[in-house]
Amino acid sequence: MDRLAEIKLLSGLTAAERERLSQRCAWRTYRKDETVVERATEDRDVYFLVSGSARIVNFSLSGRPVAYATLRAGEFFGELAAIDSAPRSATVVANEPSQLAALSPRDFIDLMQSQPEIGLAVLRRLAFIVRSCDERIMDLATLGAMQRVILELCRLAKPDPITPGSWMIYPCPAQREIAGLASTTRETVARVFTQLQDGNQIRRKGRSLYLNDRKALEALAQRLAPGSG
Repeated sequence: MDRLAEIKLLSGLTAAERERLSQRCAWRTYRKDETVVERATEDRDVYFLVSGSARIVNFSLSGRPVAYATLRAGEFFGELAAIDSAPRSATVVANEPSQLAALSPRDFIDLMQSQPEIGLAVLRRLAFIVRSCDERIMDLATLGAMQRVILELCRLAKPDPITPGSWMIYPCPAQREIAGLASTTRETVARVFTQLQDGNQIRRKGRSLYLNDRKALEALAQRLAPGSG
């Protein structure tokens, strides 16, 4: 059984190579809201998210969570600590029952060195993280909370595979997760959702959130004055 077949980073490996790699992994399961790794700890493993989902968070001095990203099955995390041997920079928490495969830092470095395409993919991911952090720093410095929530919805949205020109978020994160991503409160997110739904700018259907006009939402965010949230 090719247990790492859905890990996008490893898609260029053969099934036999992935099987050998899986045998070097420690396989672990986590309950909903269980911590996978904790900020500032010495764990250096790289984790492949085989099933379920997880969120990358930090916490303010007051205990308010600040979310960095939501990870889905097929993704990986933990490469920073494996590469630079520094303590963990963030906490990762399971959003739902999840299975992960943990690879030692030495084996991960060996993998990147022996498979240049994997090493390049890791570099691209690190570049994406740097660019995303730059955007969030700018957002925090220049935008109000309502603007940040709206722009976060636009970032999360993907083209609807069924309706051309339509955008959707599936599965839509919980309001507390969106609050963490936008560095605001769940109450602010709830208020923004209500205003956008009343204005027929977004609509919910099951676990999906549809943006009726993504460009109009982006324009609305630009029109709002800083500090509006």
